[in-house]
Amino acid sequence: MATAETVAIIDYGSGNLRSAEKSFARAAAEAGTGQRILVTDDPAEVAGAARVVLPGVGAFGDCRRGLAAVAGMEAALEEAVRRRRVPFFGICVGMQLMAEWGLEHGRHAGLGWLKGTVELIEPADPALKIPHMGWNELRLEAAGAAHPVLAGLDHGEHFYFVHSYAFRPAERSDLLATVDYGGPVTAIVGRDNMIGTQFHPEKSQDAGLRVIANFLRWTP
Repeated sequence: MATAETVAIIDYGSGNLRSAEKSFARAAAEAGTGQRILVTDDPAEVAGAARVVLPGVGAFGDCRRGLAAVAGMEAALEEAVRRRRVPFFGICVGMQLMAEWGLEHGRHAGLGWLKGTVELIEPADPALKIPHMGWNELRLEAAGAAHPVLAGLDHGEHFYFVHSYAFRPAERSDLLATVDYGGPVTAIVGRDNMIGTQFHPEKSQDAGLRVIANFLRWTP
């Protein structure tokens, strides 16, 4: 019997790990993909996984330090995502860490996988509060509408956000979707075998489960 494909959700002390685990397990069951969903802080498990998920909640610098504090984890990410090019999904701050720099409470180096910075959201409408919290309507870019992980999504699909800082990609081709919050705010970025969402798919009901299921089937 073939060994089930492993989807590694990285545990580095930040993220809605149990909620993410349940959502990925449900999506795998409903999609019939048969994957093993594993929450792990073991770099060897991550290095050898068939798919990798990096969640993240809190401040950019704290998450970056938390990731660095797990011995061998950044090397494992490089091995899986950059060398073996397995499908990668960054969620919330996990998506932001794909950037070159985060400017929350100082200047912090990201993983540098995508060019750009993570900066404070500054809505043009002063009545809009920070953090940007709650449901918002997705606006797909052309590249996003064509992306396999976003298959079946429509303009105006609602997803759940909680964040004060947003990714500003330097290259337009890396931007897959935005939402409007007193101006465009990055919602999804991606390139090659990597995709990241600012919203929480595990909190976004049916639309979020659809994105997760698409990711589990995705062959970049």
